[in-house]
Amino acid sequence: MNTLFIFKLVLVLLLLFIIFNLGSALFIMVKGDHQVPMSRYLGRRVIFSVLVILLLLVALGTGLISPNPTPY
Repeated sequence: MNTLFIFKLVLVLLLLFIIFNLGSALFIMVKGDHQVPMSRYLGRRVIFSVLVILLLLVALGTGLISPNPTPY
């Protein structure tokens, strides 16, 4: 497979995992269940968001992806 396709697939999977963790934290907040702390899911969301940003910066630095030169 193409390296760019695998990179994009990893990014999409990480973003879906971030959304899943955010939804889990919302469910715990609404349900009021205190067995599992809500901060666990929110912390995972922050860690994976930082990982996505670092992966994007590395991909930009290595030339795997290129930014759009015109924003319109």
